[in-house]
Amino acid sequence: MRSLIDRAAALLAAHRWAAGPTLVSTVASGTAAATTLVIARGIGAAAFGHFTVVLSIALIATVGMLMSVNYVMFQELPRAEPGDRPALVTTALAATLVLGSGLFAVGLLAAPLLTGVLGVDTRTLAFALALALSMTLNQLTESFLRGLRRFRLVAGLKFAVAVAYLGSAAYCLLVLGLREAEPYLIALIVTNLVFAAVSVVGFEVRPRAWSTALARSIYRLGAYVTAIAALNAVVFGIDVIFLNHWAPRADVGVFSIYNGFPKRLFGVIFTDGIGLILLPTLAVSDKPTVMRRIARLVVVVFGATAVFSFAASTVFFALMGEEYPYSLGLMALSALGIGLHTVFHLYSVALSMDGVRGARVLIGCLLIGTPPALAGQAALIAWQGLVGGLVAFALSNLILVAVVMTAAARLYRPDGTATAMTGAMEARR
Repeated sequence: MRSLIDRAAALLAAHRWAAGPTLVSTVASGTAAATTLVIARGIGAAAFGHFTVVLSIALIATVGMLMSVNYVMFQELPRAEPGDRPALVTTALAATLVLGSGLFAVGLLAAPLLTGVLGVDTRTLAFALALALSMTLNQLTESFLRGLRRFRLVAGLKFAVAVAYLGSAAYCLLVLGLREAEPYLIALIVTNLVFAAVSVVGFEVRPRAWSTALARSIYRLGAYVTAIAALNAVVFGIDVIFLNHWAPRADVGVFSIYNGFPKRLFGVIFTDGIGLILLPTLAVSDKPTVMRRIARLVVVVFGATAVFSFAASTVFFALMGEEYPYSLGLMALSALGIGLHTVFHLYSVALSMDGVRGARVLIGCLLIGTPPALAGQAALIAWQGLVGGLVAFALSNLILVAVVMTAAARLYRPDGTATAMTGAMEARR
């Protein structure tokens, strides 16, 4: 443990230049999360339930539109020669625009089928697809900037867009008095597109640099990550669709505050804060050792996250108003689920940092754990609605944690068996 801490401290000292951009990016993400609370309080639980349904469908659709091309850019742009980077950016951008636009059109054409499956109307589906396309372009262009090490630019843009979104939401609420979800969805779509458009100043696009072979290579590299993202989107996104089908719309809004906001807060802290040091450290660490250390820290990570989530709820629920009643029992269920979710996410990140082997292990775990998790979600939500949704989230994570811990213990053995096996597999590839 001491060596891991020392390594992290050394890594932090070597990357002091990243402190400013990381702080600004974290504040930007926190501002965006706070805007969600402002909107939730202002428009009420029922309208915010509609907002949540649109966002949940959009997050699932984004996986198909983006196909993890952003993840590939994180890896490939820093490695590429300066003269090769415009071709990477151009090909990734053009391919994503074609795929995203195509899926948007297909989604609208398939609206009679999709609306029946999802339990929404055509207008809601159209908003979700438009939001998904804007989120896809936002995430892709951000990956270009990060891959090209334009950290200050991306942090500044994120902060400016977050402030603009907060300002537009406040104007709609306080000046225009709008209490429907759609104006705030439009504002979110516009700010995503503005970020994508302005970020062009940070990278070069050359239309003639398009390469079909390069596009195939990009999508091949992103295939494993896309499979993981798709499975995660389903197992952690379909509960809102179930709840929208079996419970009142207001319950969907309340569920989003109890469950969705803590997840968002966790994402801000982990991705923009701890992840700066943790991810590079995991990438260069001995994986069997990492897995053993994570296994020893499971109880601590679970307990610390659950307590933090429970305590933080006191603050943001005090600001939410009567439509979002605070319940110690419901918050305890939420904290239990968030604690388990953090443990699963920690294992997921560690496995993702082990390349193809880790990705295959994680996909296998998700394939095993997702069916019983979804069955539990459907049964519990149909039976108990909001309470069932919170129980189902905790149960889903418990199932996945059990599967991934068992797999990690068996496959990442300290005797080096897994490492040697992987070496042979890589040699054959």
